[in-house]
Amino acid sequence: MDRRDFLKSLLTMAALAPVSQLAAKAGADGDKSSDIPEGLQVTRRQYKNTAQTVPLLGFGCMRLPRVSPDDPKIDFPTVEKMVERAMKAGCNYFDTAYMYHGGESEKCMGRALKKYPRDSFYLTDKMPVWFAKSAADVERIFKEQLQRCQVDYFDFYLVHSLNAANWRQAKKFKVYEFLSKMKKEGKIRRLGFSFHDTPEVFKEIIHSQQWDFAQIQLNYLDWELYRSKEQYEIATQAGVPLVIMEPLRGGALASLSPDATAILKQAAPDASAASWAFRYVASLPNVLCVLSGMSLPEHLEDNIKTFSPLKPLTEPERDTLNAALLAYRKKLTVPCTACRYCMPCPVGVEIPRIFGIYNQYKVSGNKWQFNSHYNGIPEDSRADSCVNCGRCMKQCPQKIKIPDMLKQIAQEVK
Repeated sequence: MDRRDFLKSLLTMAALAPVSQLAAKAGADGDKSSDIPEGLQVTRRQYKNTAQTVPLLGFGCMRLPRVSPDDPKIDFPTVEKMVERAMKAGCNYFDTAYMYHGGESEKCMGRALKKYPRDSFYLTDKMPVWFAKSAADVERIFKEQLQRCQVDYFDFYLVHSLNAANWRQAKKFKVYEFLSKMKKEGKIRRLGFSFHDTPEVFKEIIHSQQWDFAQIQLNYLDWELYRSKEQYEIATQAGVPLVIMEPLRGGALASLSPDATAILKQAAPDASAASWAFRYVASLPNVLCVLSGMSLPEHLEDNIKTFSPLKPLTEPERDTLNAALLAYRKKLTVPCTACRYCMPCPVGVEIPRIFGIYNQYKVSGNKWQFNSHYNGIPEDSRADSCVNCGRCMKQCPQKIKIPDMLKQIAQEVK
């Protein structure tokens, strides 16, 4: 974004500022902020020209707290407390999906939200077209999701992770037509799609149907690297509001390299690296909601602080962030966001775990820590166990050449 565009975004933000103050009074057109308690409240954005407002901070449910690093089970008591804290702060947008936590995320959120009035929160879910072998499967999955989440309708619903291949599958099984029918029946309030491909494919999809919103990957690293800027501009020109995923790029932008972190700390000693990333994304006027996969209560608290209220980045702050980005990119390694779409590996390689350990090593330079963590992976699940089948690459949203990277890491380990 150049200087002129950024100044324009600030003017738009100024125009939207009263939304956070009026949110408690708006009750029409599906708004769910009227019963939010007084106190520290996250900024809200208005949905198009309606009275509906959505919290600018959304609760992503792909990386929920776990019982322990070695136990994949969701820590429900912690989730329950975090949901309660989020609701009190007006962060009442919850985003789950069919395969998150092996299908347990939907069940967990259904259970956690059951005690709240249905009209007090937004629940978002997604249709994974690659799980469907027929049109009948699409209907079966949708009904299963309603049952798992213990609800009669979804406030926001997406065709999940569209790329060129998944879009062909969606058209083959007439997914949009089925979901439009569900919308007419009141089982979906707003229909959109999430996306992982090139701007060219994004443009084709967004103009193919009447979408209420879209969800894209956007952060200050991917603005140019992942061509997120082009996707943002296409959606804005089409009048389609955006929900943003991966604002921290799988947590990578929350723990930058030491030299990049030092640049941000010098400018704002009390601000976290994550807050800079969130403010960058949320300063864009066509962003309706920014999702954060909050694994710990302290993540939630820091995010609430950042968004209550949101303070758009100033031009000097953007210069600071650009300087930190330049320092960080020198250390950039594998662009993995730990989404786990590549899993399970047919031969058991722990792909996201390996990439996470490797990236941390490249940023910190701590060989002892790398060896310790890497050796903690079972021997038959390490990088050198990859058989180069390529199955993982078909599902990777980041288009990472996973077998090649695993081979490189295995060589470095030796």
